[in-house]
Amino acid sequence: MNMELILNYLSELSRNNNREWYHEHKEEYREANAEFESLIQELILRIGENDSSILGNIPKKLTFKLVRDTRFSRDKSPYNPCFRAHISSRGKLPVPVGYYIMIRPGDQSFLGGGLFADMFKDATRMVRDYLSKHPEEWEQIIGSDEFQSCFAVKGTALKNVPAGYDKDHPQAEYLKNKSWYLEYFIKDEELLNEEQFLDRAVDVFRKMKPFNDYLNKALEGFEMPRR
Repeated sequence: MNMELILNYLSELSRNNNREWYHEHKEEYREANAEFESLIQELILRIGENDSSILGNIPKKLTFKLVRDTRFSRDKSPYNPCFRAHISSRGKLPVPVGYYIMIRPGDQSFLGGGLFADMFKDATRMVRDYLSKHPEEWEQIIGSDEFQSCFAVKGTALKNVPAGYDKDHPQAEYLKNKSWYLEYFIKDEELLNEEQFLDRAVDVFRKMKPFNDYLNKALEGFEMPRR
């Protein structure tokens, strides 16, 4: 894989975020995208040593399009200048949760995990219900030295504990959340040392696995809404 080629293409797209430039540089896109898919394949194999549930995924089915939906956005730039993928036991669906990667120049790349999507009310309720019944396991995971060396739990949240849950619960702050996710940012210079970056990524994803496992136990039986 050639991370420099990926970063160079995305940097150019960011500076020339228009359809004319994009279509004139389709070959550069194909080359950069092929390198990103190679990265995803390597991650699948190496993460799979610790989490066999993600083995068998096909990289191109895990990636997201560059095209942006601008219908309800003030920003009308047509492309999102980053490569993204979600690797889980069911591909790129947000549930079950898995391992998320975004490559974006300007030191904006990150490795992620957990439940990013907060629009699924059933998923939010299921996590809250599980968290309310298993607070000690949650505390053990997020309170570990290994976890805290890399992560802080993020997510959109309510101002107050929602109705039906104990406002004095030991994990009351997390019961306010509508999503629960992790982000570990990577600088551009770190990406350019491909082997070192791969080692770091695999280690970070290993450290977030207990968090993902907890959420997936909470989300067992969840069905994605039909479109």
